[in-house]
Amino acid sequence: MSSSLATALLDSLPRLLPAAPSDVATGIVTALAEALERGDLGLDLQSEPPQEGALEALMECGWLVQADALEQSPEAPMVLDGSWLRWRRWHEQLQSCLEQLVNLGLTPVQPPASSAQLSAAQRQAEQAGLDAHQCDAVRALLERRLVLLTGGPGTGKTSTVVQMLAAALRQNPELRIQLSAPTGKASARLAEAVQAGSRSLEAKLSDALQQVPSGTLHRLLEAQGDSRFRRNRRQPLDLDLLVVDELSMVDLPLMSALLEAMPPQGQLLLVGDQHQLPPVGPGAVLEELCRPERLRALDKASVELRTTYRNDGAIAALAAQLRQGESGLDTTWLRKLEPGANVTWLESARQRLPEALLERLKQHQQRLKELAGSLNWSAEEPNPKQAEALLRQLEALIALSPIRQGAWGVEAIHRALLGDQIQRPLQHWPIGTPVLNRQNRPEQGLANGDIGVVVRQGAEPRVLLPGNRVLHPAQLSGAEPAFALTVHKAQGSQYGSVLLLLPPLRHQDPRLLYTGLTRAQQDLLLITPSTESQRSDST
Repeated sequence: MSSSLATALLDSLPRLLPAAPSDVATGIVTALAEALERGDLGLDLQSEPPQEGALEALMECGWLVQADALEQSPEAPMVLDGSWLRWRRWHEQLQSCLEQLVNLGLTPVQPPASSAQLSAAQRQAEQAGLDAHQCDAVRALLERRLVLLTGGPGTGKTSTVVQMLAAALRQNPELRIQLSAPTGKASARLAEAVQAGSRSLEAKLSDALQQVPSGTLHRLLEAQGDSRFRRNRRQPLDLDLLVVDELSMVDLPLMSALLEAMPPQGQLLLVGDQHQLPPVGPGAVLEELCRPERLRALDKASVELRTTYRNDGAIAALAAQLRQGESGLDTTWLRKLEPGANVTWLESARQRLPEALLERLKQHQQRLKELAGSLNWSAEEPNPKQAEALLRQLEALIALSPIRQGAWGVEAIHRALLGDQIQRPLQHWPIGTPVLNRQNRPEQGLANGDIGVVVRQGAEPRVLLPGNRVLHPAQLSGAEPAFALTVHKAQGSQYGSVLLLLPPLRHQDPRLLYTGLTRAQQDLLLITPSTESQRSDST
């Protein structure tokens, strides 16, 4: 069935352009619309081949043009770029964005570092314990206006970033550095990691990095709604070096806005893991940058870290398996898990939530309730140590699912834990309930995705947030419970234990499993449908 977007396009395009064969137009337009709705800018025709003769028919009627002949067909709404078929608007924006990024990667820093400075930076990086690839990244930041740093969990991306920033500050102590990420959680984690890593540096550098500000990209760009920003070419960002972590979550419109707001001599350090889920919005910038032809163009401005320094046991082994190109979950490997491994595999009937999952969540719910109930207040503020312990407990456990609805969806989990209270306004939720903010609220210092917890100040309900901030529930309209999150929503966060549900999906994506399991720091409970459950679904 065609989506509403496809229906609208099929209605309007024939009135603007010569008619195309109806079966061809319907198939291609519907497929492109569905791709856009799931965040893809186009179709990879190698994996989704069109019907025979479809492309030729679209070219004959003027609906399609080759990427190297755009000027010859200025009205064609579709572009064929190698094996990729895209809407023209998105193709042109994508090419412009990628060209800017590659050009920045080829542009030298001004003033350039001397040979002596580069040699000194290399020595200091080696003395700090960095490997050859990490040292290459340090050197690249002293030479290029853009550096792309990629790698999986445990490969030392953050420790490399700390040494890169230290090298830049040694060369220019007045350098204005800004840390950022797509979500508040991810930007806070980046700031904490940089502060922790900087403690091993000389006092002056450590003090400087302790003071580096961090925030979401939307807040940095002074977002007005979802797609308009106060910061732009006329009012650029006040910084010299911008670090963007969790680049896999950055979509094309946001990256285009960021490039528009960069100061003339500003540097970009882009950090991410290309094996994680692409952004919810259209255009996976990191995925596009990591295509072989772009990596070749970036040359030494792109550094991939491959050595794993943190031993995360079976979690790391499963993540490595997925990074190496496995198509999905290897149940044979899971059956060989040894007792005591930090990955536990559970097969369960998918018509209801597994008791093992609910039992652990109810224990977590009870612990949050106890900590929230024992919170002491002084004037208008909760006891800082007690508040910190409560917020730490929020990150001790999370349930993740790729879906919101259905028997294994996020909503079903919250109904099981909260019952009818889930239908009531936030101020009536039980104390200890995690709260997910769903809107960007710069006036309150809140970003979409921030998580707090329901507490009581006397008899009054409040929401406690990181930084010992306390808000009235009315300030969080549209908030949702957060005992469970979609895998997309959890991206950029870390939790002690993760309970990951993997129901059958129409479009199976190994990145869902990879992103979900790499949220876990200590242990993972992986839940998949039992064989009997899958058989009953198919009959």
